[in-house]
Amino acid sequence: MLAHYSKAEPVERTGILVGFRDLPGGYAYEGAFLRRAVFPVAEMFGSDPEALVKAAKVLNGIRLSHGDASVELPALPKVPLTYILWRGNDEFQPSASVLFDASASNYLPTEDLAVLAELATLRLKHVDCYKKPNLK
Repeated sequence: MLAHYSKAEPVERTGILVGFRDLPGGYAYEGAFLRRAVFPVAEMFGSDPEALVKAAKVLNGIRLSHGDASVELPALPKVPLTYILWRGNDEFQPSASVLFDASASNYLPTEDLAVLAELATLRLKHVDCYKKPNLK
């Protein structure tokens, strides 16, 4: 992954968020991507969306204004990930999205972007700060 990233020519972020399915060949691996990078976010943080924001802040993420909670996480310096979370209720399960800036495929192949998102999700999972009441 880092070999691909280190050889990429820098480009400006587009500001356009795209789903994994919209990346080159992403539709073929979307099911696995959802199971490994997206569904765990809904499961971990769906009952407490603010916990996603707190966990992301530990990883230098910034709060955004999408859904019930959203963050931009700097997975790599030029490849941020946007996590959006919607709280569950009596009718619907919690749901989440992990989005990429449209420039992401300039830096990594789609398969590597899937691994990057999975690693970022695991990092969020292992931040236990959202269980600590004094974190600001």
